Amino acid sequence: MNTFQGYRRSQGLPGLRNSVAVIPSVFCANTVARRIAEHVTGAIAFCHPVGCSQVGLDLELTARGLKGLGRHPNFFGVVVVGLGCERLQAHELEESIASTGKPVETLVIQEEGDTLRAIEKGVTLASRMAEKASRQSREEFPLSELSLGLKCGGTDATSGLAANPALGWVTDRVVEAGGRAIFTEVTELIGAEQLLAGRGTNPQVAGEILATIGAIENRLAAATSNAELQHRSALISPGNQDGGVTTVVEKALGGIYKAGTGPISGVVGYGQYPEGPGLYLLDCVGQDGEAVTGLVASGCQEVVFTTGRGTPTGFPGVPVIKITGNSVTFDRMKFNLDFNAGRIMEGATIAEVGAGLLEKTLRVASGELARAELLGHDELFCITRI
Repeated sequence: MNTFQGYRRSQGLPGLRNSVAVIPSVFCANTVARRIAEHVTGAIAFCHPVGCSQVGLDLELTARGLKGLGRHPNFFGVVVVGLGCERLQAHELEESIASTGKPVETLVIQEEGDTLRAIEKGVTLASRMAEKASRQSREEFPLSELSLGLKCGGTDATSGLAANPALGWVTDRVVEAGGRAIFTEVTELIGAEQLLAGRGTNPQVAGEILATIGAIENRLAAATSNAELQHRSALISPGNQDGGVTTVVEKALGGIYKAGTGPISGVVGYGQYPEGPGLYLLDCVGQDGEAVTGLVASGCQEVVFTTGRGTPTGFPGVPVIKITGNSVTFDRMKFNLDFNAGRIMEGATIAEVGAGLLEKTLRVASGELARAELLGHDELFCITRI
């Protein structure tokens, strides 16, 4: 049986990493949060440009994203840093995160008196958490305790022919074992909605899939209707085109292979965790940072990211495994990429390559560093907005 080594949590899935997250509730608290993390080994600051002067769904998405991040199993504990007068109050984040049973502390700059006092208190709080985290050991867990995020970016023709099918094989194994897998990038599913709806576990799920993709298509139509230049309204990038992908439908038909072949259990909203095992569609756009942040905010302990053109990016505290179906790209960017699925293009079977990718995924889950972690890439934290 496939297993991995993780950190047990009092509730929910195990962590694959054991960091302390320092989360500002508002951009005004970014410097304090960053300086707290700089002084504590194993602490990560999640600075962002939002948290105030927002209304409606825009504010709600920020709240859900930061709450989902704080609840994430890869973080042993959380220090929430607020200013005091912001729309998204620090204590609101604290209450949601505390529901997981993990350690969480809050400090408010205006209540502490000034930046220096807030940093001093924050360093003390984060240090205590980091010390406790350092005493925890990994334990063995079955594949059913894994929640896998699925992503592609920098797509070329080999993505749909090799990398995504190999990842889809892994997805099927994880879901069959009772685990969770989540795919997203709704903007890049246009044209494949009927195929995905046909995999819904019931008519309600099928309807949710169609409605989710239909809504984003309407938003895109409105956003591109007045584009002055034709290339500004295109839904694929110049890199996609150079790599042999010519339309968004072609990209979608190759992209859905990473979601395997099994039934889709439901659609989850941004910052929401699936209620049980299975394969889920996350309602989020395709931009790499927003999509990966959405996957993390929905509890994915690691993300497997296929890329034909190659990309170095990573996410703080959550391993992002990079695979490519293009052997030329793998040779050119070998220090940024973790796995070469290009052997499928050379005659290897999807099952053979998929088995190797599953082994790599479990090794990284157990503590082996992904290349993005080794090189310090953390660019993918990006709260979605409307």
